[in-house]
Amino acid sequence: MARAFISIGSNIDPETSVRNAVRRLGSTARIRAISTVYRTEPVGPPGQPWFYNCVVQLETDLAPWELKFTLLRRIEGEFGRARSSDKFAARTIDLDLLLYDELVLTTPDLVLPDPEISQRPFLAIPLHELAPDLVLPGSGLRIQKAAEALSLNNMMPLAAYTEDLRKEFLNERKQ
Repeated sequence: MARAFISIGSNIDPETSVRNAVRRLGSTARIRAISTVYRTEPVGPPGQPWFYNCVVQLETDLAPWELKFTLLRRIEGEFGRARSSDKFAARTIDLDLLLYDELVLTTPDLVLPDPEISQRPFLAIPLHELAPDLVLPGSGLRIQKAAEALSLNNMMPLAAYTEDLRKEFLNERKQ
């Protein structure tokens, strides 16, 4: 089993979309941890609705390519996500493979670890929460350093929503 970290984001009906995405991921892989969910300001042009963002740690038998292009993209399609040339467009769900074990990979379609981790607080801070001792493969950058270098400005933790997700998707696994 491989350990993978998936970022989840939504700014179209995010409360429902994030919950349903976690449910869908859990139907195919074992969810080991869910970070705090944050309400975050969108990247890109002004005027878009704010996002819900979090990171989920999975255990999976899927290879990285299958995980990203078979599972994650399929779930996005099921949620009505249509990728376009506007990379900042509003979306029902955005699922990205951030890390897959210690794998370092650079292809035209898949780069691991995700190169935006150290630049995006809504990736680095939740990832640090789940794996505080993590060293990003290939770079030697400690996730703690990356998270500390970024600001929590425009990131509001959604404590009650996060707790509800954890109760629903982590506690049921213990039974």
